[in-house]
Amino acid sequence: MELNNIEEKMNKTISVLQENLAEVRAGRANPSILNKIMINYYGVPTPINQVAGISVPEARLIVIQPWDASILKEIEKEILKAEIGINPNNDGKVIRLAFPELTEERRKELVKEIKKMGEDAKVSVRSIRREGMDKVKAEQKEGMITEDELKTTEDKIQKLTDNKVAEIDKAIENKEKEIMSV
Repeated sequence: MELNNIEEKMNKTISVLQENLAEVRAGRANPSILNKIMINYYGVPTPINQVAGISVPEARLIVIQPWDASILKEIEKEILKAEIGINPNNDGKVIRLAFPELTEERRKELVKEIKKMGEDAKVSVRSIRREGMDKVKAEQKEGMITEDELKTTEDKIQKLTDNKVAEIDKAIENKEKEIMSV
């Protein structure tokens, strides 16, 4: 049955949302904002966490300590290029990223951004539901399933959709609390 396929697609949507939410800078130092930064390491694009140790010694500080000191400048350059809103501080051995305190205005902007991410995820989940419903209706028209099976499957798809939308709402609510309480 298509139900497993539908649930898998919806789970992927939620997974992408959670990755995106993790990258939102909420005033606390979160190493996941560095996830998309790639360093040119001997001609090979390499994730920053594979060429350096990344630690969070304080709530608003990330320390990046490369295993090879010769790539410090490269890491610094890529962080600046990534436009994460933080200027790296290079002391010759490590790079420090100090997160400034968020203003109330910036917090509200971030909340708007995450709510939009949540709405986009819900639209995606509903689109997956619609595709599933269309497929099941087509199967019923072709005589592959009965009218009762169609109704039962539609109810299951709707229930699954409702659960996933609730999961998205909960993730957005938790991130909003995190942003507003920092």
